[in-house]
Amino acid sequence: MTVLKVGLAGLGTVGLGTWNVCKNNAEEIVRKAGKKVKIIAVAEAEKNKFTCLEKNEAIYFSDAMKLTDVSEIDVIVELIGGDTFARAFVIEALKKGKHVVTANKALLAKYGNEIFKTAEENNVTVGFEAAVAGGIPILKVLREGLTANRIDWIAGIINGTTNYILSEMEARGITFEKALKEAQDFGFAEADPTLDIEGYDSAHKLALLASMAFGTKLNLDKVLVDGITNLDLREVIYAKKLGYRVKSLGIARRRNSNLELRVHSTLIPENCLMANVNGAMNAVQVKGNAVGNTLYYGQGAGAEPTASAVVADLVDIARGDRKKMITSIPALSFQSDQVKDLNVLEHLSIESGFYLRIRVLDQAGVLADITRCLSNENISVDAFFQKNHLKDDIYTDVVLLTHKCMGKDIFDAIESIKSIKSVIEDPIVLRVESLE
Repeated sequence: MTVLKVGLAGLGTVGLGTWNVCKNNAEEIVRKAGKKVKIIAVAEAEKNKFTCLEKNEAIYFSDAMKLTDVSEIDVIVELIGGDTFARAFVIEALKKGKHVVTANKALLAKYGNEIFKTAEENNVTVGFEAAVAGGIPILKVLREGLTANRIDWIAGIINGTTNYILSEMEARGITFEKALKEAQDFGFAEADPTLDIEGYDSAHKLALLASMAFGTKLNLDKVLVDGITNLDLREVIYAKKLGYRVKSLGIARRRNSNLELRVHSTLIPENCLMANVNGAMNAVQVKGNAVGNTLYYGQGAGAEPTASAVVADLVDIARGDRKKMITSIPALSFQSDQVKDLNVLEHLSIESGFYLRIRVLDQAGVLADITRCLSNENISVDAFFQKNHLKDDIYTDVVLLTHKCMGKDIFDAIESIKSIKSVIEDPIVLRVESLE
């Protein structure tokens, strides 16, 4: 029986998961791939991680770049992380005619245009199912399952850390700071959670999803990114009162010949499926013009869920035509000569509903003044209420939901609202999406 020979770079959480999935599911993999998938070499800076591997017959290297010189290796799995050494490592592997499988979304979001071009020039392929949403095979869905569709939009909970924090804030009424501390204690959040809570991790994933959905070049630098660090518990409570839940979403939408690419806290109706994705789980909703709305749910991180996606890419490569080094399915769904550089809209040009919380003096005429400012920009109010925190409080929160309007109009209205004497703080603004 023929063997697909693999070089594994990195024995962290996902690397160890990949080793275990290949070992534990070896028989099932042979039945599906038609050949063995065997890790014959491992690169890891900490040798003790390598020596602890059970029944280990692989060659060891402390320097991952050495894997590119092993002629027998067909595929290199890059699980080192980062985007400096990893970039040089992946490019070198591709130039030496080796397929690459990676879970490194930051690397691909930043340098994917270069990496995929190098792969095509050298007649090899790049597998990266594990880079987005862990164990959810969303990239295969876009590349294969929905290939007959013109994708209208994608919306996803694609970061488990932020979803866990928001779920706990809503369920238990705790602050962002407390929810983050618990997420770190439980291992859902890193000691430095910046990439997650500031939205950058989701932005990396969204850039890849958008490229595959719409046939556009990777546009990481054009993604509108707003994290959850400044989200007040009041927004979560008030949203629930209005029949909504707050989720940090990555949204990519086609607008004629333009695109929306944005990551931010969003109000979505509590009765939609996405609103009921809780804890550290991920979910991605895709709207195709033929299939309609579809939803994909599962674990977005963890050793074996992510390793499941890594090994699935290895199986795809093993199934390839033995006479060809590249699979017939384009890595980014579209034929390379059909990938276009579409215009990405800035936030003032994006239409949606909006949530406003305005802290004001509790006195007559304030609501009329606020609605007049909105009306002057042709913005209509969908729902509103006022909330006093204390019995004798002289301040109140005015909370409004608007119908759909342009970002420019809402922010022009807000500038007018800020000039009202009884408004004591800058209004809080969040977008509202129906996901219909």
